[in-house]
Amino acid sequence: MPLSRDEDIAQLLRETRTIALVGASDRPDRPSYGVMGALVRHGYRVLPVNPQITGEHVHGEYVWRALDQIGAPIDLVNIFRRPDAAGAAVDEAIAIGAKAVWLQLGIVNAAAAARAEAAGLRVVMDRCTAIEIRRLAIRRLD
Repeated sequence: MPLSRDEDIAQLLRETRTIALVGASDRPDRPSYGVMGALVRHGYRVLPVNPQITGEHVHGEYVWRALDQIGAPIDLVNIFRRPDAAGAAVDEAIAIGAKAVWLQLGIVNAAAAARAEAAGLRVVMDRCTAIEIRRLAIRRLD
């Protein structure tokens, strides 16, 4: 069952240091661009992932083709992909040993969430990381 209690979501956000953002965009009018900027401003290290703009930079970070290229521990994989494509990103998150997956607002894929939970990952679904950080007044544990 995806995390739904405020206390659980707040704990995940406080403990998270490094986020891989799947579906990152270099276009300022895209939600993933704005959310990535908000996460960076909040002190997270955010590594953008998008095969269409690999090698470019978004908010100062190199854009990776796929999660398995990053080569650094990932606490949270934040997914900005259509629900039918989110499952592949969840499977990649499981494969790289991420600790959690977060399907952004409007993204619901119960089968992918169940696979992630079965693999021991914490799951948040159909919520926006930037909105939840503001709403819950998150202060990271440093």
